[in-house]
Amino acid sequence: MSEWKALTLGHLSTQRKGINYKSEDYGDEHSGHPFITIKCFVKGGGYEPTGIKFYDGFSTTADHLSPGDLLFSVTDLTRAGDIVGSPLRVPDFGSTKPALASMDCMRIDPIANRCDKRFLYHSLMLSDVRRQMVAYAAGSTVLHLDTKKVPSISVRIPVDVNLQSRIADILDSIDTAIEKTEALIAKYQQIKAGLMHDLFTRGVLPNGQLRPPREQAPELYQETAIGWIPREWDVCRISDCGDVKLGRQRSPDQHSGKWSKPYLRVANVFDGFIDVSDVLEMDFTPSERETFAVNDGDVLLNEGQSLELVGRSSIYRGESGVYCFQNTLVRFRCNPENLPDFFAHLFKKFLDEGAFQRIAKQTTSVAHLGADRFAKMMCVKVARDEQGRISERLTVVDNQLAKLRDQHAKLGKQKQGLMHDLLTGKVPVKVETPEAVDG
Repeated sequence: MSEWKALTLGHLSTQRKGINYKSEDYGDEHSGHPFITIKCFVKGGGYEPTGIKFYDGFSTTADHLSPGDLLFSVTDLTRAGDIVGSPLRVPDFGSTKPALASMDCMRIDPIANRCDKRFLYHSLMLSDVRRQMVAYAAGSTVLHLDTKKVPSISVRIPVDVNLQSRIADILDSIDTAIEKTEALIAKYQQIKAGLMHDLFTRGVLPNGQLRPPREQAPELYQETAIGWIPREWDVCRISDCGDVKLGRQRSPDQHSGKWSKPYLRVANVFDGFIDVSDVLEMDFTPSERETFAVNDGDVLLNEGQSLELVGRSSIYRGESGVYCFQNTLVRFRCNPENLPDFFAHLFKKFLDEGAFQRIAKQTTSVAHLGADRFAKMMCVKVARDEQGRISERLTVVDNQLAKLRDQHAKLGKQKQGLMHDLLTGKVPVKVETPEAVDG
């Protein structure tokens, strides 16, 4: 078995902080360098492309980055220290100008024959290394890592660089599988977005075909307050399609146990699923249990949440009356002539297009959907059988997305297990020795 040692980053690597910049140094993608900022770091490690900027200020060749270079965050906007110390690998931007890193980043270059760069990337994600990073970070509103302490941070590592490389190969292979799964998820999300637009503007005929586009068959469509829709459809308020109800006000004093009942709140409702693993209880009188009951097929929407998440919703599937719901949620219960799945998809469309955000009212930190405002929203009125055909198309894509997300979660757990086993030496990894070639 190869020898493992606890060695410092100062022994294993050299470090260089990113560029100090001002907002006026930002350029555009045509003239500027790809510029990696604090928003490019994923919690725990990884690259987030939406955080990339472009830099048009002063830099030297020593600041230039190459694809695969290793950076970690020295600044954190979260008080919990979720980002500080998190690593990323510089992607290939395909730009004629080399990438640069902001002052919120530090490049770390392993010393040849001491440390494999890819092994170090994975090691920086380990909890004991992250804890050291957080311990050397301080700040009242923004955490800043004391970069002078970085060389003293300890990493446990096999002395044999070939073994480091072999371990990195294994972890990189699962990263590749995760990235491919993420790409498939993004692809199906795009497919669903396009499908939702077509289905909620053209619908599905009894023969299973979408109506021809309005440009090809304008006689099949009518103009309404919410846009062009098929002539067979109508426009109405949400409240005309079902019952809209705000949940019960939470009262900490009412938990005697006599009328105790589990209830759902904003923390339980996600985009497309309801998590009942963490459910609280409070007292509901018999009449309140009936008024605020959650039944199979009810659609629950987040009433109070951050602006981008207000209105996030899901259908409750389960035994009726097991749960009640709090006033951080709005319940939509369909009329008999309507289908819950259709409205769940419609509300998802509203969320993605910003319709809920436009009617929400924002306080200092929380946006509120407002049950009354939601009930007055205009929507399409579609015959129940066509609602079913539309829902069926979207459910096929949803099922595929659910499988991919489940696969992504399993890969993530597998990676965490492998990191614990391989990066600590708990599970030995063999390195094949090449056979000597006769001269």
